[in-house]
Amino acid sequence: MFGNDRTQMRRFFTEAWRKACTGEELIPLERMVAETIRQHPEYHALLEAPDSALDKDFLPDLGETNPFLHMGMHISLQEQIGTDRPTGIRQLYQQVVLGAADSHEAEHRMMECLGKMLWEAQRENRMPDEQAYLRCIRSLAKK
Repeated sequence: MFGNDRTQMRRFFTEAWRKACTGEELIPLERMVAETIRQHPEYHALLEAPDSALDKDFLPDLGETNPFLHMGMHISLQEQIGTDRPTGIRQLYQQVVLGAADSHEAEHRMMECLGKMLWEAQRENRMPDEQAYLRCIRSLAKK
């Protein structure tokens, strides 16, 4: 959607949240982003101060979670589930939800698999392995 422009992507998040908070009309993608933000009150203050959020580096070595990456992964999962791509993920998601407290927790569990798949692809300079990804999610569905 935004290529590699981190600032533009972050600005989209902060602007969608601003519009949602002020009751402005949202396009469908903004609604999805705003709903994801709504589920993460721990990020509201950051998103309400966009000047500090746009350029901030979040350092995992210091125990920091990148809220934009986290919420972006939620959105990626929702898109995958909505389109059933990779094929079968929608049914696996429904199975993971049965073993989780709610759909949000199920997404958090599945994000581990998504993150692992993306990290391995980046580390090995190859395309993401959808079959390994689905195997990982199947293992969650069996728990």
